[in-house]
Amino acid sequence: MEYSEQELLRREALVKLRELGIEPYPAAEYPVNTSAEQIKQGYDPEKGNFQEVCIAGRLMSRRIMGAASFGELQDESGRMQIYVKRDEICPGEDKTMYNTVWKKLLDIGDIVGIKGFAFITQTGQLSVHAKELTLLSKSLRVLPIVKEQDGVVFDAVTDPELRYRQRYVDLIVNPQVRDVFVKRAKIIATMREYFNEAGCLEVETPILQSIPGGATARPFITHHNALDIPLYLRIANELYLKRLIVGGYNGVYEFAKDFRNEGMDKTHNPEFTCMEIYVAYKDYNWMMDFVEKMLAKVSLTVNGTTKVNIGGNEVDFGGEYRRLPILEAIREYAGVDVSGMDEQQLRAECDRLGVKTEPSMGKGKLIDAIFGDYCEDKLIQPTFITDYPVEMSPLTKRHRQNPELTERFELFVCGKELANAYSELNDPIDQLQRFEEQARLKSKGDDEAMYIDMDFVRALEYGMPPTSGLGMGIDRLTMFMTGQTTIQDVLFFPQMKPEKILRKEDKQQ
Repeated sequence: MEYSEQELLRREALVKLRELGIEPYPAAEYPVNTSAEQIKQGYDPEKGNFQEVCIAGRLMSRRIMGAASFGELQDESGRMQIYVKRDEICPGEDKTMYNTVWKKLLDIGDIVGIKGFAFITQTGQLSVHAKELTLLSKSLRVLPIVKEQDGVVFDAVTDPELRYRQRYVDLIVNPQVRDVFVKRAKIIATMREYFNEAGCLEVETPILQSIPGGATARPFITHHNALDIPLYLRIANELYLKRLIVGGYNGVYEFAKDFRNEGMDKTHNPEFTCMEIYVAYKDYNWMMDFVEKMLAKVSLTVNGTTKVNIGGNEVDFGGEYRRLPILEAIREYAGVDVSGMDEQQLRAECDRLGVKTEPSMGKGKLIDAIFGDYCEDKLIQPTFITDYPVEMSPLTKRHRQNPELTERFELFVCGKELANAYSELNDPIDQLQRFEEQARLKSKGDDEAMYIDMDFVRALEYGMPPTSGLGMGIDRLTMFMTGQTTIQDVLFFPQMKPEKILRKEDKQQ
């Protein structure tokens, strides 16, 4: 690695600290007993509380004024001003801790511990008066410090390459980023509470699978040496969860890491989090009601309101959402009736509409292509797109009134799919035929078509009760609930091209 002049000076300071007998990375526990936010919220000068404060965090600024100094300490909850006086932290004749360590050998970014008491300065600033200073971790890299004056932020770190690749730096210098991930955790906790109250059981299913099923997507492939077989990172956990419904559970759900070997953009990452839930003796109409109530609860918990600003649009997650059959949506927004068209007619219609197609596309993907180009971006408020053609839904029960359609819905918000749900197909004969049709599409070159999972067919042959299932992208939901515009902003460590970091020895070679 190459080091700047400042970073070389920090390494020299590291050596000098050890020469003074100060371990820059001590192992002992540091007895933190409060936080910056707790002091700000609870300090009362009349009560004289917070008189035995032990706080720790990262040194973010320092103003040395002779025998006294001010600094800013940043912990998980925020920043707190600290007051460091030479004769307080060095009560004896030896002033090394102040004159040498504090003034010369500590740097912005170092993690320090302060023991002292809270007080109000003459300028009215709540601060911690240091009685004892301890170095807890020496920072050898220079932080890209953000400057703020009179509420105006200067030199903010906004470069996505730096922020996503070095998320640890992003979290230090852009503390507001932490709020996104706190809300993400709150979203998941709220959903988990909602499902548990509904009597559903949280479960775990395999990530490595011999047959990747439950979705139409291209999988990642690996090899198991001991068994000498190919294995796939799961693209969905649907088929395993439905096996559990066959086994007798009335409701199961899982927050799952799924993997799809597909493109990357502002709303797609190859590794993502999906929640799937399956409830016996329910249908897709019940699931729409269930989802409406869940999202209203999530929004209220996270934001205090059902109305959220997403990309300049005020989206309301409260109340009933519009329910629009997909073929009606295409008629409404594309001005064409595709019901009853065969593959050749659909391809001709795509050509007329200027919709890009591939030779491997069957009826389902051709309809989906028209819908994607002409309808999706019109769906701003939460909208259930329902009743998909059979060709688009190989795991879905046929519609009770029209066998050419299925009892399926996708929830769209701000032009993006948020959830996918079915009245689950539980007819094993029909399911096998659907799998065989997917195999035909795969033979035509559709590498996203499903594999035939004969064990799942066998499970259905034992009998699965009427069931409704739902899959929802947690990353995209977090984007909506926090007002973020890219999936990279709601993932701590989004996938990126590898970065080459050379050691000095490597460079010399």
